Amino acid sequence: MYASTEWRAWYTEYGKHRSSAVVACNARWLYRRRMTRPAPPSPSSLDPIGLLQTFVRIVEAGSLSAAATLLGTTQPTVSRRLQALERSLGLPLLQRTTHTMKLTEDGERCFERAKALLASLEAFASDMRGDRDQPDGTLRVVVPHAFGQHQLVKPLADYLRRYPRVSVEWLLHDRQPNFIADGIDCAILVGAVADPAVVAIRLTEVPRIVAAAPSVLGRGARPAHPSDLADLPWLALRTYYRDTIALTHASGGERVELAIRPRMSTDSLYALRSAALMGLGVCVASSWLLTDDLAQKRLLHLAPSWQADPLPVHLVYPQARFYPARLRRFIEAMRESVPAVVDGAAAARRG
Repeated sequence: MYASTEWRAWYTEYGKHRSSAVVACNARWLYRRRMTRPAPPSPSSLDPIGLLQTFVRIVEAGSLSAAATLLGTTQPTVSRRLQALERSLGLPLLQRTTHTMKLTEDGERCFERAKALLASLEAFASDMRGDRDQPDGTLRVVVPHAFGQHQLVKPLADYLRRYPRVSVEWLLHDRQPNFIADGIDCAILVGAVADPAVVAIRLTEVPRIVAAAPSVLGRGARPAHPSDLADLPWLALRTYYRDTIALTHASGGERVELAIRPRMSTDSLYALRSAALMGLGVCVASSWLLTDDLAQKRLLHLAPSWQADPLPVHLVYPQARFYPARLRRFIEAMRESVPAVVDGAAAARRG
């Protein structure tokens, strides 16, 4: 009885001390864990390149949900990354409502700088890889409507066959692109390049000739001199000529400038050709476009010893310190292929 009573007293006292020791030990363990456990990531500790990539994808995709799809993540994650970038910069970048999203002024500057920075980093990595570098990714190219649908498709196909890991967005526009805002890598332009901030590589030039349907002449003789063209009905291609056209003699170099009053003006080379085939008037058009029509006598080459000034063809892209492999290889491919395509069409027309 005594032993049992003494044991119970000792055990009770031991339990008290043991409980307090365990509590103290647990407290010390929790404190050490809290002090050594990594803190939640702050905006400054997040990957800044990753945040910029997310921001660029948001702007290009047009919404957070679309950007999440492109990035293979969730919309809340994309939203948190955007907020982290805004906190780290101390600037609002996007104005968002339920249905719209708009860049702030600071957001526009951030987007332009981020695009340039990411492109430079990608190109730097490609440059460092050297000969091992295999072009991949998506290249966004702006090309003229007519030229891009006809003459340039073969060089594009050759490029894609050569580099199967590259995909191309082939965008048909006849205006000067905004490379940064539109996310364009390069453009092929027909005509003069006035922007000093871009790199412009002259690829070739496109000959232009005077042509009309036989019905425009009626029973009259085919004009041989520019002065014989003045009284005929005219069509204008507003991109390159409107109310005057200059013609130069192919061998003598004599130059004549005509004043014209077009019955129809257009900014489409295909529409100009269609109007000419319908007998609406005389046109000046790229010789490659009219080759088949001249061969089939649907159109007649007027004043054949005289030509309008040829149009230069340039490959244009924004200046940067580094360029991705897909762009470098595209430039090489176009410099090689485009002159051959245009010269081949000119040779076929002469033949």
